[in-house]
Amino acid sequence: MSFIKILILAIVQGAAELLPISSSAHVILAEKLMGLDPTNPEMTLILVMLHTGTMFAVIFYFWNSWKMDFFSSRKEFWSFFKLILVATAFTGAIGLALKFLIERLIFSHVPHAEVELLFGNLALIAVSLAIVGLLIIYAGMYGDRPTKMAVLGFKETSWIGAIQGLCLPFRGFSRSGATISVGLLNGISKVKAEEFSFALAVVITPPIIIREALRLLKAHPVFLSDRVSLVGLFYPSLMGMVFSCISGLLALRWLSRWLENGRWQLFGFYCLGASGFVFLLYRLGF
Repeated sequence: MSFIKILILAIVQGAAELLPISSSAHVILAEKLMGLDPTNPEMTLILVMLHTGTMFAVIFYFWNSWKMDFFSSRKEFWSFFKLILVATAFTGAIGLALKFLIERLIFSHVPHAEVELLFGNLALIAVSLAIVGLLIIYAGMYGDRPTKMAVLGFKETSWIGAIQGLCLPFRGFSRSGATISVGLLNGISKVKAEEFSFALAVVITPPIIIREALRLLKAHPVFLSDRVSLVGLFYPSLMGMVFSCISGLLALRWLSRWLENGRWQLFGFYCLGASGFVFLLYRLGF
């Protein structure tokens, strides 16, 4: 893939990752418009590595808040660790169950079917964007209230982890939009919900990287014995990670205030508009 295409995808990822509008859907849409196949192993790994780049930008952005809220003492750290463990367990259970159902039932007629086959389906992306848009609007209307200051506990993190697991197979179903919205509906403040949502993203990203890297190697077994070709195979993904990290850091300078002070439901209306646009492209044959 050309340098300019990787750069475009990285800029799209960096601009969209910090907002609850599904950066995956935006990257896949850009890939489609550039004539790329979002379902092949090379592109799914690039998508994950673009997320990894912006994950490093997010760590940089939230680090001071995390230190203050989650790492200020050993007691706070272990309390945070248990909550992350609970949420991740729910994510894993639901995500793996959906993967099994999709690959074994929905794609039962497809030899060696993988859940990544869904990633290029613009109709499904449009529906996912519409659903998360409605969830964000509902949470903005009924959950984003300063007077509600519940503490993150087992119930709240279970719901957040569960909705995150539901998001995993469906591009367009914004992970951050859904998890933060569920946090708001459970009485968690927007700031705390954002911090916890992005902390969860840091935890689940490494296993997804490993899965997509193994999927790529499985598709190109000949490269395993050729170091030069092996480097060339992963080079676009690594370059995309670096560029998305840089674009994510630049986006933080002007998106962070909008994310923190903007009216949450406005992101939902954007998702609904994006859903209509994606569906139009689907009808046009993309």
